[in-house]
Amino acid sequence: MLVNKTKPTLSESIRDGLVELIVSGELKAGERLIETKIAADFGTSQAPVREALRELEGLGLVESRPRRGRHVLPFVEQTIREAYVVRAALEETATRLALLGGRLPFDEMRADVADMYRCATVDDVRAMGLASTRFHRRVIVAGNNFLLERAWEALQIEARTAIALVVTKPRLRDVADEHAELLQALESDDVEAACLHTRAHQWAYADLPHDMHGTARTVRFPGAVA
Repeated sequence: MLVNKTKPTLSESIRDGLVELIVSGELKAGERLIETKIAADFGTSQAPVREALRELEGLGLVESRPRRGRHVLPFVEQTIREAYVVRAALEETATRLALLGGRLPFDEMRADVADMYRCATVDDVRAMGLASTRFHRRVIVAGNNFLLERAWEALQIEARTAIALVVTKPRLRDVADEHAELLQALESDDVEAACLHTRAHQWAYADLPHDMHGTARTVRFPGAVA
C-alpha cells in the first residue's frame, strides 16, 4: 500500500525554512527579520510569515523588541539543550507515575511506533515528528498529574520535535528504532530501568558536552562547544 507524505502548512514550511537558515548561519544572531522580505522570499502573504515568527518567538529562536521589530536569538542553548533537559525530567517523572499506576496505553503506543516505521519508509519527517509527539504525550497523560502535563505542553513539544528533526537530520529509521527500544523498556517489569531509559532518550537530544552521568561526549550542532 502506498503511503503519501503529510503536507506541512504554509506557516510550518516557513518556520522550518527559517530554522534551517538560522542553524546554517545565513541568519545570524541579532539579525532583523522583516515580514515583507520573508514573505517575498517564500512567495506567500505576510499572514503565514507572521504566524511562523510568533511560533519561533515562543520557542526562543526569535525575540520581539519594541519599535525595533523581531530579531534572531542565539540558537542551540535555548532551542535544544535547555528544553530537552527539562523534558527529560518531566517524562521520567511521568513514566514512574504511569508505570506505578499501571496506566500506560501500550496498544496505542505500539501503533505509534508502527506509524513511525511507516514514516521512515516514505521519509516523512513531519509525520515522524507528529507520531513521536503523540507517543510521548501518551506517557505524560498516563502520569495523571495536571501540573506536570501543563508544564510539558508549555514546552511546545510538537514544534520543538519538528525543529530537532530539521536540525539533526537523523535517519528516520533510527528514530523509529529508538522509540521501539523505549517502548520495550516501558513494557518491562523494571520501573527503574524504564525511567532511566526515558531520561536517556531525551538527554541524547540535549546535545550537551556530557551525558546525564557526566561522561564527556562530542556535541553535534553548529556553534556548540565540544
